[in-house]
Amino acid sequence: MLPVDPADADVAGRELAVAAEALYLANLMLIPGLGFIVLAVLWSLRHRDAPPLARSHLRQTMAASLWAVALLIVANGAILLLGGYRAASTWVVLILYFTLVHSSLILCGAVGLSRALAGRSFRFPVVGPREVA
Repeated sequence: MLPVDPADADVAGRELAVAAEALYLANLMLIPGLGFIVLAVLWSLRHRDAPPLARSHLRQTMAASLWAVALLIVANGAILLLGGYRAASTWVVLILYFTLVHSSLILCGAVGLSRALAGRSFRFPVVGPREVA
C-alpha cells in the first residue's frame, strides 16, 4: 500500500468539509429537504473514515441541520397554539422565526463555509456539538 501524502489528505478533507457546508446552506436556502437528504447520505458514508477537518464539519452541519428541523417544528407548534395558520399571530411568529432563527442559521453556515474553504474547523454556536478529543 502506498503511503498517503498529508497534502492529499488535507485537500480531500477540505473538499469534503466544503461539500458539507455547501449542502447545509443549500438545505436552508435552495433545496430544502433534498439538501438535507444528500448531507445525511454524505455523513453516513464518510463520517467514520473522513479526515479530522471533514469529520468536524460533517458533524457540525448534521447537528445544525437537525436543530434547524427541530426549531422549524417549534415555530409551527407556536403557530398552531396561537390560533392556527389563519390567525394574525401567524405572521408574527413567521417573521420572528425567519428574522432571528433562520437567518442566524444561514449566517453560521456562511461562516462555516468560509472556515472550510480556509481549511479550518468551525463549531456552530449554541446548536453545534462540542468536539470530542
